[in-house]
Order: sequence, then C-alpha cells, then structure tokens
Amino acid sequence: MQASLAIVGGLFGLVAFLSTLDWRWVLGAVVLLANWPYTIFVIMPTNGRLMDTPPEAATAETRRMLERWGAFHAGRSALGLVATLIFLWAQR
Repeated sequence: MQASLAIVGGLFGLVAFLSTLDWRWVLGAVVLLANWPYTIFVIMPTNGRLMDTPPEAATAETRRMLERWGAFHAGRSALGLVATLIFLWAQR
C-alpha cells in the first residue's frame, strides 16, 4: 500500500508543481517517489535473504538482519514524513 500511495502522492505533487510552478512541490514529489528505488535497492536484498531463511535455520545473524530490515523500513517511513513536511511547506 505504501508503494501505491507514494506514486499517487508523487503524481499529485507534480500536478501541484505544474499549476503553481513552485519548486518545492517537485522536491516533495521526488522525495516521496524515492521510496521506490530505496525499497528496491536497500530493503529488497535483506528482505530476500530473510525470506530464503527457513524458520528452523534462523541464527543470530538472522536476528541482526531482521533488526536491520526494521531500521531500513523506518528509513522508508522517514522519506514519507520528509515529503509530507515539504508539501506542508509548499502550501505556505
């Protein structure tokens, strides 16, 4: 769901830019759309390794990967928060 919302929000940010020509809307849209490459290149490799680990084969390294995955996911949420703040700034 977060991926589809990033696309919708990014597109609306671009529409707002085209109607106002305020560069902050593009900045917010780019930050919001950055969730896609961040997910593909940062989160997906760890996610794939975790998915390939059978539960009975989990080790301390698996636990560390899971904790890292959580931190990566927080980074994705932070991108959404930053984009929201930029959009709010652009409304002034």
